Amino acid sequence: MTRLKVLVAAFTLALAAAPALAQEIKAGDLTIEKPWARATPKGADVGAAYLEIRNAGGEADKLTGGSADFANVEIHQMTMQGNVMKMAEVKGGLTIPAHGVAKLAPNGYHIMLTGLKHPLVKGETAKVTLTFERAGAVAVDFPIMGVGASGGGDMKGMKGM
Repeated sequence: MTRLKVLVAAFTLALAAAPALAQEIKAGDLTIEKPWARATPKGADVGAAYLEIRNAGGEADKLTGGSADFANVEIHQMTMQGNVMKMAEVKGGLTIPAHGVAKLAPNGYHIMLTGLKHPLVKGETAKVTLTFERAGAVAVDFPIMGVGASGGGDMKGMKGM
């Protein structure tokens, strides 16, 4: 195979994979974008998933939890207290402000998957149903990236809050 054919084949495969990573889900006034999860090492009983939630509506909504057949689903937040990183469950849910964006990302708010029944494997998809106060239950497929993945781009904490 010539070098040009290899490059064309690689480009075609990259384009075919792009829609899986560019998933966008609409639910009422909410748009869920850029879902992804980190792979976990064998034997790990917790994992994490991330996404962006845009609220085009005039009223706030709230991410209150979720469910999955392979884990318990909770909303957590990482914060720095002095020189120590702390993590805690967000009680009462996470507000997505009217006309705002909530970014769930490493080192900030995130979906915590506890009691994993199996590892999260790079290249597979984690199917999770998120529950919102106003928008209701929303099924989301989280493509699983590598153990050290950061999700790319500016994905720190919350924006628009």
